[in-house]
Amino acid sequence: MRVVYDSVGQATFAGSLDCLRAAGLLVRFGSASGAVPPFLAARGSLFLTRATLYSYTARREDWEEGAQEPFRRVASGEVKPGTPRTWPLARAAEAHQALEGRKATASIVLVP
Repeated sequence: MRVVYDSVGQATFAGSLDCLRAAGLLVRFGSASGAVPPFLAARGSLFLTRATLYSYTARREDWEEGAQEPFRRVASGEVKPGTPRTWPLARAAEAHQALEGRKATASIVLVP
């Protein structure tokens, strides 16, 4: 399920988690059967996630959609990729420093 609203608490907490799909949302708003495990109890309103790439690419159609999205944005002009720069392989350390220091805004191609 995309979202689960749970007003019961302890008795339904594990089941509510189990029926969520990847990237789903559990909204707890009551504790009629008791408190849930203490990692949530005293911290107020929180959002907790454990994101993994596999969760977003497990279904073929999700993977294909995600793979096509960057190309769609480039084709529409929304994203304008920079022109790749070539650096001699002997200057690989400098190229890495440029990337790490955010002095390069496009791809760097090392050539022998």
